[in-house]
Amino acid sequence: MDFEWWHWIVLGIALVIAELAVPAFFVIWFGLGALLVGLLLLVAPLGATAQIGLWIVASVAMVGLWFRVFKSGEYLRSRTQVGQSDGDTLGEIGLMTKPTEAFARGKVRFQKPVLGAEEWECVADAPIAMGERVRVVAIEGSFLKVVKA
Repeated sequence: MDFEWWHWIVLGIALVIAELAVPAFFVIWFGLGALLVGLLLLVAPLGATAQIGLWIVASVAMVGLWFRVFKSGEYLRSRTQVGQSDGDTLGEIGLMTKPTEAFARGKVRFQKPVLGAEEWECVADAPIAMGERVRVVAIEGSFLKVVKA
């Protein structure tokens, strides 16, 4: 049986719609592969075996690209995460909005977001009053270590 170009387009649309019911972000790649085969059949005729082979290769390539590039999180690892030291963060100057005291955390606010937030809890070796300028010297878990600037 030979498949027409519109068979692949209908299959592709059906699989893309099926992705809405199965939110695994997996079925969509097979739908896009079917749409690709349908578009290629508009340009050049292919036999049934070549069509199915092209659909499988295109779908698997798109799934592989999805898991290799986006799902692996490589693009996220390049961004700074809380708990990781970053040279851009160390040395940032902020303003104390809540003073640090012995065994108590204070709060520091930055003009531009640092590690995704403008205000952070902080600790210091010595008490620092509200309104003082401070410099980040370390990142310790979910809070910053600061000294007077």
